[in-house]
Amino acid sequence: MDVLSLIPQFGNLLYTIIAFVIALSVIVAVHEYGHYIVGRWSGIHAEVFSVGFGPVLWSRIDKRGTRWQIAALPFGGYVKFLGDANAASGKDEAAMEEITEQSPEDLRRTMHGAPLWARSATVAAGPVFNFIMSILVFGLIFLTQGVTKDPLTVGTLHPLPGTVQQLQDGDEIVAIGGVAVPDFDEAGAWTDFVDALPVEPVLDYTVIRDDQTMDVTGPWLFPPLIQQVTPRSAAMDIDLKRGDVITSVNGDPIFAFDQLKEHVEGSDGKVLLLNVWRDGADLEFALAPRRTDEPQSEGGFVTHWRIGIVGGMMLEPATEAAGVLESISGGARQTLRIIDGSLSGIWHMVTGAISTCNMSGPIGIAETSGAMASQGAQSFIFFIAVLSTAVGLLNLFPIPALDGGHLVFYAYEAVAGKPPSDGVLKVLMGVGISLILGLMIFSVSNDLFC
Repeated sequence: MDVLSLIPQFGNLLYTIIAFVIALSVIVAVHEYGHYIVGRWSGIHAEVFSVGFGPVLWSRIDKRGTRWQIAALPFGGYVKFLGDANAASGKDEAAMEEITEQSPEDLRRTMHGAPLWARSATVAAGPVFNFIMSILVFGLIFLTQGVTKDPLTVGTLHPLPGTVQQLQDGDEIVAIGGVAVPDFDEAGAWTDFVDALPVEPVLDYTVIRDDQTMDVTGPWLFPPLIQQVTPRSAAMDIDLKRGDVITSVNGDPIFAFDQLKEHVEGSDGKVLLLNVWRDGADLEFALAPRRTDEPQSEGGFVTHWRIGIVGGMMLEPATEAAGVLESISGGARQTLRIIDGSLSGIWHMVTGAISTCNMSGPIGIAETSGAMASQGAQSFIFFIAVLSTAVGLLNLFPIPALDGGHLVFYAYEAVAGKPPSDGVLKVLMGVGISLILGLMIFSVSNDLFC
């Protein structure tokens, strides 16, 4: 075996691992800090704040007596409160008895002796902080990117092969092919506008340039230009890149993204031969589309053949500054869309409407982390925000040992006037841990065999 041939693969693997560890560590730190800070505000003492499990690599004790540490296995983290037996906040009966006998006033500072409201707020804070992080990150992205300027204005023109391009940066586009361009916030009108465009490789564009209205020529608005490559897709496997332009499929020349889409959806999974223009060079690729379950805006999923690329316009629209409140509102809507899509996906997998292969495990998440990091800092940060929402949602599931399970116990205590017995809690926690381990094994098997 040629050992040198393994170096690029090892480099990619190392890159993927580093990206995964960074993403997971940030999300875990935010989640656990939510537990810690709300617990502290509620009068509950944290003994240990750990990012990672296993042997401790670094630690320090702060003035409040909390040990902050980084452990060797970066696959989670925990806050151990006073009176906890483990990272899952099980009761340490011996410690609680000792506190009761020697320092009864410290019972209020334990997780199990604090008032119900304090325990509930502390447990709920972890997922809530994950959601807040997602909202702020999405909001910051909206704030820095701005909102698309109306009317449609040329910000940057993407290079395309063999096109007649008379558009210029700063042109305000009034009409294309004789069809008036609507405002971007008119969703229905924009769809009607695209449907009404004549499908031709070269179109007439009516623009306002230097306060003068003129007609110029330009390419079809939506060329087969790759704007984004989906992680763990057929396109990523053959190393298609952002900026590539697909010029033909199986020898048939194409100029519109919908023409590419027709070839892919009609392939029935058979291998497609692509001619690709990249930075002035003509390349050839072969790939087989894969069945993909796609969420629909009106709810539900539709299964299509896909190769894993996202297209867009042949130009980047100019943007204008977005307000802080508008950006945060957009971040909140994005977070809610992810939650809604995740719940819908889980329900459709449970009912058998879509394949359970849509559930990724740690290997799939690691691969996606590396893929998103390779597409740039903004893509990686966006992915971290998406994953943070998913982690927050997962922790709210009513499974013992997760935050949602603890909240169910607290709800029972609020109704019954007393918590479940320690014996019942131990049994339920064991069941919860078994369910989590089973889910982990199932998701890993998806990563390996789907």
